Amino acid sequence: MSQSSEPRLPVLFIGHGSPMNAIEDNTWTHAFRALASQLPKPRAILAISAHWFLPGTFVTGNERPRTIHDFGGFPRALYEMQYPAPGSVELAQRVVKLLGPSRASVQTDWGLDHGTWTVLHHLRPDADVPVVQLSIDARLAPSEHLALGRALAGLRDEGVLIMGSGNVTHNLRHAFTSMRAGNLATPPWAERFDQDVARALEQHDGAFLARVIETEAGQLSHPSIDHFLPLLYAAGAARDNDAVRFPITGFDLASLSMRSVLLG
Repeated sequence: MSQSSEPRLPVLFIGHGSPMNAIEDNTWTHAFRALASQLPKPRAILAISAHWFLPGTFVTGNERPRTIHDFGGFPRALYEMQYPAPGSVELAQRVVKLLGPSRASVQTDWGLDHGTWTVLHHLRPDADVPVVQLSIDARLAPSEHLALGRALAGLRDEGVLIMGSGNVTHNLRHAFTSMRAGNLATPPWAERFDQDVARALEQHDGAFLARVIETEAGQLSHPSIDHFLPLLYAAGAARDNDAVRFPITGFDLASLSMRSVLLG
């Protein structure tokens, strides 16, 4: 994609939460729609979702990426939803060029998983912007994911919205146990981790973000690291002078942080 005369786009990390947020009318969906009004219309969106987590860095090269219903046990209406955004082969190739062909390659066997389309359903309800998804290489250290985000930062000047989608805290066992017990009090470890991450984002402290997962609160917040790593791509693509805003905050199911971050 060529250099754009448009102003540099912000970077977004969004806490996507339950797939049901695609069809429910609740606090989080209202917040997603309010967030949409704060975002300029990009030329394209590069989404880094927690749900494409595998050995390798791949980018979708589909002209018409399929809507992936990568979940189970939900109402039929959710499986019937489609998000018919076009893809962008041009952007996919640009991402590979920025990351290097030894590190990344184009794939056509994926599409848009629920970490991407359930939130874009609210942010871009007309599906009128091309969307490309980038996988998360499960073999890499957090600092390496941060570095990949830095390598992608130039896309912001080319009209591309870089969007990480995960959750700042994501311990589903605790969340479901709390739901069944009717105890929706947020535990101290989730509060502490959420606040530590927010402070590091405000200070543009990438080094702290790359190691915070190793803390006790980090281990409790993320039994699996997949939902944390999209945040590192967003932080990596940000600049030290970017303004930092938290348009959405709060916890769902006691310990699931729904914090979203706008950088720039």
